[in-house]
Amino acid sequence: GASLHAAVLQPNIVLIFVDDMGYGDLGCYGNKSNKTPNIDRLAAEGQRWTSFYSSGAWCVPSRTGLMTGRHPHLFAGKMDLPKTRDKLMAAMLKQQGYATAILGKWHLAGYPQDFTKSPMHPLECGFDYHFGTPGSNDVPAPPGKRQTRSLFDACNKFTFKVPLIRGRKLIEVPTDQELLTKRYTQEAVKWIGANKDKPFFLYLAHNMPHAPVFASKNFQGKSKGGRYGDTIEEIDWSVGQVMKAIKKAGIDKKTLVIFTSDNGPWSMFGPHGGTAKPLRGEKSTSWEGGYRVPGIFRWPGKIKPGKVDGLAANLDLYATFATLSGGEQPGELPGFISKDISGVLLQGEASPRKKWFYSSGSIAFRSGNYKIHLSTKNRSSNPDTRARAPITKHDPPLLYDLSTDVGEQKNITADH
Repeated sequence: GASLHAAVLQPNIVLIFVDDMGYGDLGCYGNKSNKTPNIDRLAAEGQRWTSFYSSGAWCVPSRTGLMTGRHPHLFAGKMDLPKTRDKLMAAMLKQQGYATAILGKWHLAGYPQDFTKSPMHPLECGFDYHFGTPGSNDVPAPPGKRQTRSLFDACNKFTFKVPLIRGRKLIEVPTDQELLTKRYTQEAVKWIGANKDKPFFLYLAHNMPHAPVFASKNFQGKSKGGRYGDTIEEIDWSVGQVMKAIKKAGIDKKTLVIFTSDNGPWSMFGPHGGTAKPLRGEKSTSWEGGYRVPGIFRWPGKIKPGKVDGLAANLDLYATFATLSGGEQPGELPGFISKDISGVLLQGEASPRKKWFYSSGSIAFRSGNYKIHLSTKNRSSNPDTRARAPITKHDPPLLYDLSTDVGEQKNITADH
């Protein structure tokens, strides 16, 4: 890694961050029904990680980890997120002369009525340009209703009065959910073309495939994977459009593209959720399926294509981007903070991350191949409740060897 730090490379960074996509939703991670040729090509031309983790098992903790470079558990009652505004990922890159944009879901600034004035609005957090939604596409719920499977099944693209905002201006409410993926893609293509002459950071944070899922007309009813598959295939199309824009701008060789998901799939919602196969669990659990997500890195001529089995988490992107851009590393705080994985990406080194901490209400730890669960929870089997499932404590803890049992089926506590 030492030689790397001497030469700051300042690549363009395109971070494609999707919402609730499972480990098993893409062709390159073993899915047989969703066609994802563009993402599969990204993986074939870059590094595909098999133990890449989200920072949290649902939206806000994961995005907190990503943007701060710190484990979201460190913020629980200990730190105030707005105090970190000038240290967030986009602000750090902006200080290095990067143009910065967020297209899509932010989810770190509260909700519609106060969003445009929030101290945590993206434009206050280091982004030059913003176009998207304050939070998830199932907020706010219609009056008197809750976000349940039966509502998702019955809803149309306008049932949830989701606001679409450009900068600080409300453009429309409710926005047409079928058009979100397409509109973000068109914005991304335009923005890349306009900003190709200096280093840029594009954070493309799709609302999809968070329940209820929607795709535009061209993709409806096309996938073998049903309604959810249609949505995945449109995201794959979007990745293809972004890659074309990068090539057209002549900046392919100086652009690092990353594709990952904010957490595992919401499988309990059936046709509105994906799969974590072969992993156990789903979103909001501390089983592997809640945290382990696709992690793909492509940078032609710099990243040697291959598969990486070492550990990393989305919060490690902060330190990595700081190294590549010449920016400031995340400040010293105890506990799980960002680790620079640029040596893995560029020089084939072993990953510096050896441990992971799962804190989704239920608590688990991974060290090397071993994982212990101090407590577990499973999603409710009734998809018409949003209730968090009860937590079961384990004494002694459950123990799994993930190298031979990635599905966490065989508790080996008795052997150790």
